[in-house]
Amino acid sequence: MSDAAQPTAAEVRAAAEAVKTALDRHLAAVERRSGEDDPAVYDAFNQLAAAAEAYDELLYDRYDEVTPFEIPGADDSLPPYDGPEEPSALSVLIRRDYAVAEPQRLMAQARRVEAADDEGEGVAAFGTVHGALGLLFGEFEPDEIASRHKEFGLEEGDSTLWVTASDEPAEPGEWLEAPFEQVDPQRVVCRFDVSAVFDDEFDDDLEDEEDEEEEDEEDELDTDLDGDGDLDTDEDGETGRLEVDRRGP
Repeated sequence: MSDAAQPTAAEVRAAAEAVKTALDRHLAAVERRSGEDDPAVYDAFNQLAAAAEAYDELLYDRYDEVTPFEIPGADDSLPPYDGPEEPSALSVLIRRDYAVAEPQRLMAQARRVEAADDEGEGVAAFGTVHGALGLLFGEFEPDEIASRHKEFGLEEGDSTLWVTASDEPAEPGEWLEAPFEQVDPQRVVCRFDVSAVFDDEFDDDLEDEEDEEEEDEEDELDTDLDGDGDLDTDEDGETGRLEVDRRGP
C-alpha cells in the first residue's frame, strides 16, 4: 500500500476510540438485558464487532500490526438489523441437508407408503431413489422427516433457519418462482445454524483443555518426585530420604 493511501495516525486513534465506545455500549446493553434474545444486546454486539474489525484493518494498514481480538463467525455474520421495529409479517427460511446413507431403507419406506395409499397412481415410485424421495417428502412434513430421518435411510448434514421481518405480508404467489433470492440480510431477526463443524471446534477446545490438564498433572508429579526423591546421608553413612515440609493451607 502506498503512503498516500495509508490511514493517518489520527484515523487509527479515532477507530480505537470507537472500539472503546462500542465496548461501553455493549456492556451497558448486557447489564440492562431484558431476556436471552434481547435485540439491544444483539445490536451492541454487532456494533462492537464492526468497530473492532475497522480498527484492526486501520491498525494493520498504518502500522502493520494486528489485534488479538477474534469475533466468532465474523466473516459469515449478518449485518446489523435494519428492519421494522414492529414487523407485521415474517418469513422463515429453512435449509436442511441430508445424505442418502441407506438407499434400500429409503425405498422400502416409500414402498410401504405407496402400498398404504389407496389412491396410488400405480407407478412404482420407490423403484428409484429420486422417486422415493419425492414420495416421502410429499407424504410427510419436513419436520417429521427431520425427526425420523434415520428411519428413512437419511443422514443429517448441516442445517440453518433464518427468521426475516417484513413490513407487510407478500402477495400470494409473489415469490414462488425464486423463494430465496430476495432475502435482505439486514432484515434477518435471528438465525440458527447446526453443523458438525461446530462440534469439531468444541471437541478441539476440550482436547486442548485436557492436554493442558495432563501437562499440569505431569508437572506436579515431577515436582513431587523431585522433592521426595532427594537422598541424604546420615552420620552413620546410611542413606535416608530428606523430609519435605508439607504445610497445610
